[in-house]
Amino acid sequence: MTWTRKHLLGLEGLSREELITLLDEAKALKPVATRQAPALKDLAGSIVVNCFFEPSTRTANSFGAAARRLGAEVVSFSPGTSSLMKGESLADTILNLQAIGGDVWVVRHAASGAAALVAKTVRGSVVNAGDGQHEHPTQGLLDLFTIRERLGRVEGLAVGILGDIRHSRVARSNLWGLKTLGARVILIGPPTLVPRELAAAGAELAGDLDAVLPELDVINVLRLQLERMEEACLPSAREYARVWGLNAARLTRAKPEVVVLHPGPTNRGVEITPEVADGERSAILAQVTNGVAVRMAVLKLLVAAGREARP
Repeated sequence: MTWTRKHLLGLEGLSREELITLLDEAKALKPVATRQAPALKDLAGSIVVNCFFEPSTRTANSFGAAARRLGAEVVSFSPGTSSLMKGESLADTILNLQAIGGDVWVVRHAASGAAALVAKTVRGSVVNAGDGQHEHPTQGLLDLFTIRERLGRVEGLAVGILGDIRHSRVARSNLWGLKTLGARVILIGPPTLVPRELAAAGAELAGDLDAVLPELDVINVLRLQLERMEEACLPSAREYARVWGLNAARLTRAKPEVVVLHPGPTNRGVEITPEVADGERSAILAQVTNGVAVRMAVLKLLVAAGREARP
């Protein structure tokens, strides 16, 4: 199908065909992303503005690499050295950056809906790089890509998402994408961190990791987002690691071919142990590599759609 969307604000509402279009484009671009093929010029003359109002290692650098591999210029914005520190509003900051020039805006912000607000403000395309507890669509896409690359499909697989679901935008993007592509999604964790209302979106809820592990084809481990917890959700990190942490002994209960994912950053010894994070079932670094290809696909398709829509 032809991609027609100007923005990527979330995976909720995307069709199966749209998801497959993004994943297939990422597959075609992976040799370029991994430098096995020469860089492209599809975005030559375009400016990608990285607006990260929250810290980021993987996503920010991945988008920068993706833009450059497509021939775009990259402008990086850091709030700590900007006029936000002098009281300038988000809207005024964005309008001033637009005056400098920008074709694609990659936005991360602590407030849910911030990327949508920017999309109403700027002329170019907007990619949500994580907004509050809402969504992180490119992380969801790279997780789907990695699953499909490792296991050959997404449809019919049982995917467990383990940990702090309540505060995770990654969990929500994964849930929407996985369900749209026909996977079974099981949310696993303590009741205080697994919102029961997500069952209405088609997720199963599990309160016993050891019981459900043998059923899983994929387990996506999330960190505890202590910075977003406004009240005590857990007795202690040590107790969490004992009951919910993914360790080598626990992993023996899973299928031999189970794929272990983690969006990062990992808190080793809490939600996952080093031997699992670095083990043969781990695809954590493959996720990071695949993130560049996925973000190349997103940037390329959004810019092409924007150019097509211009009078």
